[in-house]
Amino acid sequence: MPDTKPSSPLTHFDAQGQAHMVDVAAKASTHRVAVAEGRIRMLPATLALIQAGTAKKGDVLGIARIAGIQAAKKTSDLIPLCHPIALTRVAVEFDIEPDLPGVRCQATAECTGQTGVEMEALSAVSVALLTIYDMCKAADRGMVMDGVRLVEKRGGKSGVFFVDQSPEL
Repeated sequence: MPDTKPSSPLTHFDAQGQAHMVDVAAKASTHRVAVAEGRIRMLPATLALIQAGTAKKGDVLGIARIAGIQAAKKTSDLIPLCHPIALTRVAVEFDIEPDLPGVRCQATAECTGQTGVEMEALSAVSVALLTIYDMCKAADRGMVMDGVRLVEKRGGKSGVFFVDQSPEL
């Protein structure tokens, strides 16, 4: 049988460079948490619509929260080599940032399992921000989403990661 151990730290490739889904069968089940964040910048008038709840399509942040939760649950359908995960918690929160002006989104994903939930948290943030864009694009097509990143990860063999351990992009 050929050696299928990865030859680089990129675990989604085998020794021959072929993409594969990582085998997590031998990994211990642990409580895993990932927190991701991102922002959407917009015109002050667009932010005012969101804050007042007067956007034409309704409760922008309420709908974006549900969209983010759904995205976390569907991550393995969206990202080809992600494992389906039995999530135990997904939380999507928003902070209005008048000085940006815009909205900061933070998503937390949790599970007890053999693989992490970073992609689920990142998917939740990305889709929540896309939903804000979709719901407000009639008022502001120039909105910019940026800063989507992992800010915290706990659990599993690699231990704890906090954003201050990674260079600012």
